[in-house]
Amino acid sequence: MVLLVVDTQKGITDSRLYEFEKVTANIKLLIAKARENNIEVIFVQHDDGPGSGFSKGDEEFEIYEEFAPQKDEKIFYKSVNSAFNPSTGLTKYLSAKNEKQIMVVGLQTDFCIDATVKSGFEQGYQMIVPAYANSTRDNSYFSKETAYHFYNDFMWPKRYAKCISMDEAIKLIVG
Repeated sequence: MVLLVVDTQKGITDSRLYEFEKVTANIKLLIAKARENNIEVIFVQHDDGPGSGFSKGDEEFEIYEEFAPQKDEKIFYKSVNSAFNPSTGLTKYLSAKNEKQIMVVGLQTDFCIDATVKSGFEQGYQMIVPAYANSTRDNSYFSKETAYHFYNDFMWPKRYAKCISMDEAIKLIVG
C-alpha cells in the first residue's frame, strides 16, 4: 500500500475547505503514521500552467507546509484532474513496484480526488478513502458539505473505493 497525497497545495489548502481543521489534522496524522510504518508517501501537485499563478515556481503551487514532503519522497505533477493520467508517470511507477492498494487523501473532493479515485479503480487499484481526509470548497452547484458527503458517502463506496473511518485507516497503515 502507498499513501497518495493529492493537490494539498498552498493555494487551495485553507479555511474555505469543508472541515478544514479536521481534514488537515487527519492528513497530517496519516502522513506521520505512514512514515513511521514504512508506507511510502507519494505526493501529486496540480499545475495549471505558466502565468496561472498555480504553476511550478508560484507560491500557491507549493505543497502546504504542514504536509511537506521529505527529501526522499516522490512528487508527481499533473495538469489534468486524475493523478493516474499517463502523463504523470504515476501508474508506471506503481506498476514497477507492484503496488495494488492506494490510500488517497487530499483536495479537492469533487475534482481531482474524484477523478483519481475513479481512474485508479478503472486501472485495477484498490482505492481506499479515509473519512475526513479529503475536502473541497463551495461551488455554484453544491455546497462543500454536500459535495463531500455525495462522494464519500454515496458515489465512491461499494463502487469505486473502500471508504473507511480514520481508525480503520490507521489500522491498515500500522498493520
